[in-house]
Amino acid sequence: MAKALTDSVAVLSGVGPKTVSALATLDINTVNDLLFYFPFRYEDLQTRPLAELADQEKAVFKGKVVSNAVVSFFGPHKNRLNVRLLIDGVVVIVTFFNQAWLKDKFKLEEEVAIYGKWNEQRKSVVGMKIISQSTDNALDPIYSVNKQVRQKKLVELIQTAFKNYGALLGNVLPDDIRQHFRLLSDHDLVQQMHFPKTLTESNAARRTAIFREFFLFEAKIQQLRVNNSEAEDGLQLSYDLSALKEFIATLLFALTTAQKRVVNEICADLKSTHHMNRLLQGDVGSGKTIVAAIAMFAAVTAGYQAALMVPTEILAEQHYQKLVKLFAPMKVSVTLLTGSMKSKPRQNALMAIETGRANIIIGTHALIQDAITFHKLGFIVIDEQHRFGVNQRRALREKGLNPDILAMTATPIPRTLAITTYGEMDISTIDELPAGRRPIETSWLKINQASQALAITRNQMDHGDQAFVIAPLISESDSVNLKNAEDLAEQLADYFAPKYQVALLHGQMTAEEKAEKMAAFNRNEIQVLVATTVVEVGVDVPNANIMIIYNADRFGLATLHQLRGRVGRGDRQAYCFLIADPQNEVAVKRMEIMTETNDGFKLAEADLKLRGQGDIFGDKQSGLPDFQMGDPVSDNNILVAAHQVARELFLADPQLVQEQNQGLKNYLRQLQATETFD
Repeated sequence: MAKALTDSVAVLSGVGPKTVSALATLDINTVNDLLFYFPFRYEDLQTRPLAELADQEKAVFKGKVVSNAVVSFFGPHKNRLNVRLLIDGVVVIVTFFNQAWLKDKFKLEEEVAIYGKWNEQRKSVVGMKIISQSTDNALDPIYSVNKQVRQKKLVELIQTAFKNYGALLGNVLPDDIRQHFRLLSDHDLVQQMHFPKTLTESNAARRTAIFREFFLFEAKIQQLRVNNSEAEDGLQLSYDLSALKEFIATLLFALTTAQKRVVNEICADLKSTHHMNRLLQGDVGSGKTIVAAIAMFAAVTAGYQAALMVPTEILAEQHYQKLVKLFAPMKVSVTLLTGSMKSKPRQNALMAIETGRANIIIGTHALIQDAITFHKLGFIVIDEQHRFGVNQRRALREKGLNPDILAMTATPIPRTLAITTYGEMDISTIDELPAGRRPIETSWLKINQASQALAITRNQMDHGDQAFVIAPLISESDSVNLKNAEDLAEQLADYFAPKYQVALLHGQMTAEEKAEKMAAFNRNEIQVLVATTVVEVGVDVPNANIMIIYNADRFGLATLHQLRGRVGRGDRQAYCFLIADPQNEVAVKRMEIMTETNDGFKLAEADLKLRGQGDIFGDKQSGLPDFQMGDPVSDNNILVAAHQVARELFLADPQLVQEQNQGLKNYLRQLQATETFD
């Protein structure tokens, strides 16, 4: 039977069932997996003069053995081996801990090479391992391994695999791309990553490996775009342009340039026969809701229903109230559907949706329940889309006639993450705030300075303002010493009594209780609302101009920015107070960044640099790829280049029929057989 790179590692000499299982823990199942399991760093095996070494620097030392090796035992399983080597004319004491078996490796008058750490003051070395002098390579690859797979065994298997299968390595990257970017062939890449002779070789291989990894990921994304576009014909929503202009003219404010640009992008998608799959991102308060409203109205004028799905009932109710007023001049019917609705209103809503009397439907995940039948759903807006899973989004989509989808997020996404996480979507960005919006003044105070924030709050409330106060916990905890909302509400009620009313809001309340509290706050019957992050998304109280966040260092930048965005919606100056005693440098930096800028996109970039690719804004992004070689942050230029090249390739050859793209086509075909593209 002919050999293939897809062969199981079990075909390799010395690999039994136990080793197969062990390799699987590293996601190594095939010979190809093994060959492309690259080292994460190298140890330099080139010797250097002692005079060039810094104290505690790791290096390779070559010298003549000038004393017998002596092993001393000083406890159970504890020992020390000492031997003297003549290195560069200097007698150096070399010590190995708990490696007594190395004693026989040191023969008087023979030369030996060891890897260890140099102690400048004592002129000694703490040895780590003996280096084979038979190797031609100047660099020793170091792999990520575990208890099941040891370094030495992995190296041996890679050597065997390359010897037996290396000739089968074709080129996944098209030749013109490799030549343009001066990249190695797959054969040379594997050889130079595992067995580099020089640092120059390893650097060239690493550069190729990073580009290749990014490009193949982007190619997978681009194929997904092609598959989605071709497999499912989109609706062509021929909206009434004159009615749309008439609706826009009824607005009490002028659209910003950014809003106009995004509206045009969305409307072009609606008219197109291609299925819309667009992400609308914009900073807090940038006016995404009105853009979505215009798009929904366009769908209604085309004879279709539009749905808006939001993550919380508070937000659903707020959107409903706002859109009812907004659409009143145009005689558009808006219906609300949430899980906590009473039986009679719910039945009325379901009937209106099914018969088509409801033009626009606002709801939570209740919209995807089996009991709901849409009359003619053609357009879906998903607000704060990261709060909904893939299956929830798909379920809503299946309720309609393959409707166009607009996903919205108020968490600004750095370009780096947009490429990797939302590469299959078209992205529209509102990068401009409405005219006249004042920047929120943000201050960072230590916990013992919190009284300053309260004094300013009282003064502002004397001028008609309202305040949010946020705590990380609902109630007192024995395990952590943090502010809790229940105690804060009691303390602040005493502090602001009798002039101002203080109330409590948190996620353990019923939907009805939360709605009542928010309604009272909206009516200014409550002046201070103490809450958890339940108010993070979408809550809009024009009179609220003060935000106090206790233990602010416990929140990610996205959450802090979202919370801050709940105030300053009117024309008065708004204030945000971060109360925190951060315990580490990253937390300190977050507080400093928050006081320096109100720009969510700058915050996103800063947080990405602080946290790295894996945990943007403190919330793990579903679908964010786990790259082995490349880092989307530090290798951003390579990522952008790979994204652009992959996009251009699929625009020119969406089905990969060209001869030079056959290697890529075969790779993606094999990938589809083992992965779910979703």
